[in-house]
This record gives sequence, C-alpha cells and structure tokens, in this order.
Amino acid sequence: MIGHIFNIIFYQPLFNALIFLYEVLPGKDFGIAVIVLTVLIKILLYPLGTQAIKSQKSIQEIQPKLKEIQEKYKNDSRGKATATMELYKTAKINPFSGFLSLIIQIPILFALYRIFWKGLNPQELVKLYSFIPSPGQIDPTFLGFINLANPNIYLAILAGIFQFIQTKMTTPQSQPAKSPKSGAPDFSQMMQKQMLYFFPVFTVFILWKLPSALALYWIVTSIFTILQQYLTLKKSYAPLKT
Repeated sequence: MIGHIFNIIFYQPLFNALIFLYEVLPGKDFGIAVIVLTVLIKILLYPLGTQAIKSQKSIQEIQPKLKEIQEKYKNDSRGKATATMELYKTAKINPFSGFLSLIIQIPILFALYRIFWKGLNPQELVKLYSFIPSPGQIDPTFLGFINLANPNIYLAILAGIFQFIQTKMTTPQSQPAKSPKSGAPDFSQMMQKQMLYFFPVFTVFILWKLPSALALYWIVTSIFTILQQYLTLKKSYAPLKT
C-alpha cells in the first residue's frame, strides 16, 4: 500500500516529467533533461528552502543565548526545554521549519534513485501517462560521452565539493571550541566542524557506486541551493564573514 502511494505521488510524476523533458528538449540529451527537472523541482521547493535557510541562520544567531540556557538549566531538562521553546517563540523561530523541506526532498531523492536505477529500462515505459510520448529507447548519455546509467567517480567528487561549499556557507566561522563560562569543550561546535567535512565525504562515498545521474542531480541541487542561500542571506542578513 505504501509502495503504491509512493509510486503514484512521487515515482510516476517524476518519471513522466523526466521522459517528457527528454523528448521535447533539443538534442535529446538525458543529462540536460535531468538538469532541467532538478531546477524545476528546486523552483517548486524554493519557498520551503528559503524558510529553512532563514530559520537555520536565525538559530545560529541565538546560539549564545541557547548556551546560556544550557548552562543555567544543565541539571534541569524540563526547565531547559521550556526556556528554549520560549526563546524560539520570542525570536519568532520555528526550529522545525528545516525538517519540512528535508522530509519532502527525501522521497523525491528515493524516487529519482529508482528512476535512474531501473527506470531507463524499456519495460518501465509502460508507466508513462497516456499523453506522454514514448521514446522507445532512452540514451542515458550526457554531453555525448558520460553514461549517466553508470557510476562516475568524477561527478561524485564534484557533488562532494559542492556539498562542502553549501555546508560551509551556513557554518559559523571562528567560534571558540570551549564554552566561555565553564571552559568545557563545546560539543555542538565540534560537531558542526566535523559535519562540515563528514557530509561531503559521505556524499562521495554514497554516489560513486550509484548511477551518475543521481550525482548530476546532487550537483545541480547543491549549486541551486548555494545560490539560494547567497540570495536569501544577502537580502535578509548581513553578509557572512569568510
């Protein structure tokens, strides 16, 4: 039942959209179709992405107050939770806004994985809507020489590089490694620094064994998100220091 709903809501619409773009775009370049589909997805999710970026930046700005609350209520979990939620309310921050964008993107990513993994097989074309023309045979090459149906370490590495840039843009810079009051290690900041390098490496590790169409999707998504972060932060906040 869940698989059937997933197919109807995510897999089939994305599969049909990709095949439609493949058919109507000049040159019938599968990679161009993937890029255009990715941009369309990001445009549809743009409002959610902007809200998540603003929320993430706002949470970074109130980190000193959050640390004060942690110090004050370090032995009182209930008081810490109440004070933290009150701070979010006062600062007009929804700490869960970023999760909505993530929750929506996860099934999209899984649907694209299925499309790139087996959707290029001719027998999958029976899942096309009646108004979508069937290409008969799909050529999965990009720019005439990159087979997007196969893994590609170079695209995987590019995906990791852009993931690093995307993460670094929203990572606080030059922060102390210890809590200013207790002198104890600040594990949240240590974790942020570790994630800055972990996510790109993990991205490469995951993508270099998968169809490179997924790596191309990841690259375009990261580039779009980097531009969105730049425009959102430039418009709403002071520029981030480098």
